[in-house]
Amino acid sequence: MVVVLGIDPGTAHTGYGVVLSSGRTLAALDGGVIETAAGRPLENRLATIHARVCDLISEHEPEAVAIEDLYFGQNVVSAVAVGQARGVVLLAAGQACLPCFSYTPQQIKQSVCGSGRAAKDQVQRMVGALLTLPEPPEPDHAADALAVAICHANGAPMLAALQR
Repeated sequence: MVVVLGIDPGTAHTGYGVVLSSGRTLAALDGGVIETAAGRPLENRLATIHARVCDLISEHEPEAVAIEDLYFGQNVVSAVAVGQARGVVLLAAGQACLPCFSYTPQQIKQSVCGSGRAAKDQVQRMVGALLTLPEPPEPDHAADALAVAICHANGAPMLAALQR
């Protein structure tokens, strides 16, 4: 059995999802969004994200943290903010001596949907189906974080074998 904490980083909304993988069975243990108000100073927003991720690590005791890679696209300012949120998540994992694994949005979509170009709503539906949830997870940041955790959980046995 492997518990994975998946993170979809952002300064306004950081999605998190905790997935238990046991053989071929996946189960959602937790999921949601860490929200920070736009009017607050950035350092306070990052401190909130860090503290909540530390709480999640303490509560669920994951074996690994899986985090979505930084995607630059057109908006450099947004990419820098996401990078800062990623940094505090990596810090929390490092303080807990947990290994971290990064996955691109395309890798995550490929792992969950079978296509690296899947739409957000398709990812949500597939996450719901893979975790046998009664409804697709909401909001999309939580669904994305669960998808990151699923991506790692599906590849974790191979990673462990390669590291031997």
